[in-house]
Amino acid sequence: MQRYFLEHQQQDGDQVTLDAATTHHWVVVLRAAVGDTAEFVDAKAHLFHGELLTADTAAATVRLQAVPTPTVELPAAITIACGLPKQEKAEWITQKATEMGVAHVIFYGADWSVAKWQGNKVAKKLARLTKVAHGAAEQSHRLRQPDVTYAPTLRAVLQTTYDHSVMAYEESAKQGEHSALKTALQAVTSGQTVLAIFGPEGGISPAEVTLAQTAGATLVGLGPRILRTETAPLYFLTAASVLWELQ
Repeated sequence: MQRYFLEHQQQDGDQVTLDAATTHHWVVVLRAAVGDTAEFVDAKAHLFHGELLTADTAAATVRLQAVPTPTVELPAAITIACGLPKQEKAEWITQKATEMGVAHVIFYGADWSVAKWQGNKVAKKLARLTKVAHGAAEQSHRLRQPDVTYAPTLRAVLQTTYDHSVMAYEESAKQGEHSALKTALQAVTSGQTVLAIFGPEGGISPAEVTLAQTAGATLVGLGPRILRTETAPLYFLTAASVLWELQ
């Protein structure tokens, strides 16, 4: 069943007037008719079934009925901080990380990033990435949409405090380290926050490694192979899901 988030809707009791974007997708693109149903999630992550009452292509209305809300979010909130990647990799990372349960995606200007976000480019990039996250959250039937933000440096990322912090560092993998990631994830308890830091294509500079360690981050390897910048965050999220959810 199609799922939508209730964000800028007008509600009157159990009836809601859908915003233009949701109306267009459901009524125009998917050709929903009066009596059709979809799932809706409110700002408090509560799930509803909604029956289409009017199929006005400008502003459709639905009647909501609360239904049991399943557990689909990761038990701990993961923030991934990714050094600015080249080309369209930021969209790919955002989409796939959303599907895998990330709570917050930060793209930061790393020392060795080739890509640069400057001036009004930042706002445009974030608007696009937020839209990508929104669509991926609906498609994967999540209850919450991840935030997508930008930080000019890793130092700016580290200004926020997390319960646990790790940095994916390829030198750890090269040196045969293979247990730090599992140990770090197993130390996380429900309701806690986790920051996972990843470098861009050029890697993480020695200064950034020192900065992260000084801030309390643990260096972890992601297996014996060297992963691409867009693959590493997904490896981490998969490992977290296996250890936390597939018991």
